[in-house]
Amino acid sequence: GYRSDTMISSETNLLYCYVFYLIGRTEYCVDEYTLRQVIAQWFFMVNLTSHYRSYESDMAFDLARLRDVNTADEFVAVLRQVCASVLTPDFWSIKLPNDLATSAARSPSLFAFFAAQNLLGAKGLFSQHKVSDLLDPYTQAQRASLERHHLFPKAYLKTQGLVDTRDTNQIANFTVVEWGDNAKISDKPPIEYLPALSQRFSTQVMEQMRYWHALPDNWEQMDYREFLKQRREMMARVIADAYELLAKNGSTSTE
Repeated sequence: GYRSDTMISSETNLLYCYVFYLIGRTEYCVDEYTLRQVIAQWFFMVNLTSHYRSYESDMAFDLARLRDVNTADEFVAVLRQVCASVLTPDFWSIKLPNDLATSAARSPSLFAFFAAQNLLGAKGLFSQHKVSDLLDPYTQAQRASLERHHLFPKAYLKTQGLVDTRDTNQIANFTVVEWGDNAKISDKPPIEYLPALSQRFSTQVMEQMRYWHALPDNWEQMDYREFLKQRREMMARVIADAYELLAKNGSTSTE
């Protein structure tokens, strides 16, 4: 789901995941298809959780897990067991929503959400185009096809007394839309722009879009802080669904 280097918050994570790929391929002779699946699962976990915070010491600890590993199946099982021990139900329901409570532009959890949308085949909000196509670096023009849009625009939030960027630029206040729609929306509150843009699609399609973009029912009418809380929880579920898709594909490949 990670389409370009702009979605990678840590080059160290990328490097260490590649090391595990090489170990699986050269030391344990893991089938290439299976190896790609399990490394995809590992890569998603590592990037989502900032797994290698201490770099060398964390990597050494992970390598130590392989001391008693002798076969390809055991190598794959160790990586999947570590993923399962990190990405627990409490992680999805408590820690990840808390991690999403930030305004950091390069948050690993935000990039994971975009990656999840790519894995789930999501389309841009109010768009016929897939997020994955619009984020593809090879299709980008001078002006990006897809732009981050404030669901509750900053000018509107200012009228509600919210001016601090730590409030207005919360991750949960952003989604991706085509640049033309972003210009049309401008500073309008969602209760004004949503009805017109929603008319492009059937109710069923809009329900699917609300899932992809983690938008609660009647979100346009919600109190802003309650909206952020509910959307963070829904974003976490979307990321979890994408990870489960990776895990499912990986388990199927070895049957």
